[in-house]
Amino acid sequence: MKDFEHLMTVWQNQPVKEQLSVDEALKQVKKGMSGLRLKTMQGIIGISIALAVIVISLLFAVFTSWASYIGLLALIIGMSIYLSLQIGDYRTISSHDPTIDPVKYLDTLKIYQKRRAYLYDRFYYIYAAIITIGIGFYTVEALEGKALLVKLVYYALTTAFIVFCSLFLKDRIISNEKEKVKLIIEKLERLKDQFEG
Repeated sequence: MKDFEHLMTVWQNQPVKEQLSVDEALKQVKKGMSGLRLKTMQGIIGISIALAVIVISLLFAVFTSWASYIGLLALIIGMSIYLSLQIGDYRTISSHDPTIDPVKYLDTLKIYQKRRAYLYDRFYYIYAAIITIGIGFYTVEALEGKALLVKLVYYALTTAFIVFCSLFLKDRIISNEKEKVKLIIEKLERLKDQFEG
């Protein structure tokens, strides 16, 4: 009997899982997704402007070295691929309204989460390599005739910047976005469980 009483006491002392207000949860989800959509759109606009400048440079600037043309083409290819992935992600997170069908929206968010994981885990290094090669080829002509020290400083600073972005900045940005998406998914899953349970 003591075991039963002890079990009863333990059961009664369990924290009660707080019911999530549907309106409040959906409001938080919409706010979080609005922020993600805004950041994605800012990325799309930024890369589009940079891509336009490079295309205009390729079309209207006259270079004496073939390396400059190869560099600009590499930059255009890398940026175009990245832009298409960003547009796809934006469409994914903008395609459904969480207030109309939260379960379908949850599935959409999981697809978005997988696409972003691919973008950050695999494609980022391919993108960084393409951009680095493009910059390297492009600057061959730009640094032609410059002192060796200027070339070394330029390439050292460029390399340091790319390494900084790849090892430090990228991880901070990724972990921040992953955490936001994870929290939104958890809220929607809790709502789903409330309705099913």
